[in-house]
Amino acid sequence: MTEQTFNSATSEWYYPSDDVVKHARVPDYEAMYAEAERDLEAFWGKMASNLDWYAPWQKVLDQSQAPFYKWFVGGKINIAANALDRHVKTWRKNKLALIWEGEPGDKVTLSYWRLWKETNKFANVLRSMGVRKGDRVTIYMGRIPEIMIAMLACAKIGAVHSVVYGGFSEQALADRIEDAQSKVLVTADGAWLRGNIVRLKDTVDEAVRRSPVVETVIVVKRTGHDVTMEQGRDYWYHDLMGLPIASPNCETEVMDAEDPLFILYTSGTTGKPKGVLHTHGGYSVYTSTTLSCVFDIKDEDRYWCAADPGWITGHSYIVYAPLILGATSVLYEGAPNHPYPDRWWRIVEDYGVSILYTAPTAIRGLMRFGDNWPNRRDLSSLRLLGTVGEPINPEAWRWYNKVIGKETCPIMDTWWQTETGGFMITPMPSVPLKPGSATRPFPGIKVDVVDEHGNPVPTGEDGVLVIQQPWPGMLRTVYGDPDRYVSQYWSTYDKQGWYLTGDTARKDEDGYIWIIGRNDDVIKVSGYRLGTAEVESGLVSHPTVAESAVIAIPDEVRGNVIYAYCILRTGVERSEELKDALKDHIRHEIGPIAVPAKIEFVDALPKTRSGKIMRRVLRARAQGLPEGDTSTLEE
Repeated sequence: MTEQTFNSATSEWYYPSDDVVKHARVPDYEAMYAEAERDLEAFWGKMASNLDWYAPWQKVLDQSQAPFYKWFVGGKINIAANALDRHVKTWRKNKLALIWEGEPGDKVTLSYWRLWKETNKFANVLRSMGVRKGDRVTIYMGRIPEIMIAMLACAKIGAVHSVVYGGFSEQALADRIEDAQSKVLVTADGAWLRGNIVRLKDTVDEAVRRSPVVETVIVVKRTGHDVTMEQGRDYWYHDLMGLPIASPNCETEVMDAEDPLFILYTSGTTGKPKGVLHTHGGYSVYTSTTLSCVFDIKDEDRYWCAADPGWITGHSYIVYAPLILGATSVLYEGAPNHPYPDRWWRIVEDYGVSILYTAPTAIRGLMRFGDNWPNRRDLSSLRLLGTVGEPINPEAWRWYNKVIGKETCPIMDTWWQTETGGFMITPMPSVPLKPGSATRPFPGIKVDVVDEHGNPVPTGEDGVLVIQQPWPGMLRTVYGDPDRYVSQYWSTYDKQGWYLTGDTARKDEDGYIWIIGRNDDVIKVSGYRLGTAEVESGLVSHPTVAESAVIAIPDEVRGNVIYAYCILRTGVERSEELKDALKDHIRHEIGPIAVPAKIEFVDALPKTRSGKIMRRVLRARAQGLPEGDTSTLEE
């Protein structure tokens, strides 16, 4: 954000109501944080006792082979047992686990009992296909209930799932299949998005041709369009689920706490896919604890994480943590503005959604359509809001608070990563908020903002965000490449034993953390370093701009100059006069050094599956260079 906006936002407080604090699961953040600081292992042991274990752990944390930390050593557990098995033994067996709506308007509801049965059946199908404990299964499909069933079925039998986002290209999918060495792939014929069919099976056919390690492809019939089914390799999901092999009873595999649960390939890489590995024990404890405390899940809630199960937010906070907590979740297949810009707000109204968790890029996208669309809908069921995926600019935060939350819903602005497994810096409903800040670390998490030598930077200055002690939800390694795990995350501050997040941040005088952006998202103009987020936030603060992205391009005189891409709000006309006005606006907001040399108006920006702008693609396009690996582009 701009210096002016930062200085203003740091002193802009939003306090929760007395009623929110009174009924919050964690009414006193300071006390909980102090408890974790006094005895980290006792704190996480206490949190772990909320789950069901086949056998207790002998040691909470083993640091003997750091940075290859181990959590709940000797403990026996299975995440599927905590997400499903234990609930069907209680009154929750008839509670709704999932409310699903397809983009065309079709609907499915699954109770915990039915989801457990469907998971058992598919787990037995996988076993009949030769899948055993430790085998990898690749999953490639849209936002449909079967993606959750497939993930849970893998976990239940001890297989390691590798979910690949359904918008990835043939080569991206082939690379991930090859890296995981998956012999079984679960997909769908297609998915609905913006009224069109995404032809998933066609992509799978080409990916399997390029990576022939796959022996079996299981296909869910979603869109019903014609697809090629190769005899002996391809099977319809519904056919298999109707066979005697699909027994509704399936024994859950007893797993060690450190046994692998899933591999998830991170976005934005330019080389070999980087498979982040998470495990059953620590991940179960961490995701369920963070969701319980931050979103204050109660049995009467209808919770909607509007992400995709194909990335980490979906793994942690659509599939696993909500089910562990016995929550009722909403899942929607399609685009937020199809067929009209009130689609999300209608879903909130129709299902009585009480908690909504989404990305700033989606919020800004819906802001473009104005206030009338959400104001037509009854959003009074909402009590908490959340954001994830990137820093939220104060303007979008205020709109979300005022127009969607009606100034009564605390906003949980969460910072975390694929690698961290769950929320790291986040408020709780009882914590005072500042628009644009993720506030302070979750209890048990220790972070700081430091310089290149590891020294804390002065208040209000940019520095490198580091995590200073291990946590249960942390990645255990990069799949098949432990050296890369050490070099990428632990070697920069190896003497201190700190985890390098790769993000730039600031800390204000109240200890609140402000995420600026990735360390490599920095522009140097005439020797001055400018964060891309700072210039982008300045552009978005102009009333005509909905979203922006800026890059540096070479300049003979200044070394680099700024090239800005802007998406305008609905109804705003493009003109040279507007470009001049935006340059004047930046000159006023940030200073002459930040004024873009060129501004281009566009309809869309290249983004990853998690909503992050791929600036390297913009740089390549601006300079007429090869774009490199674009497999992580959403579209």
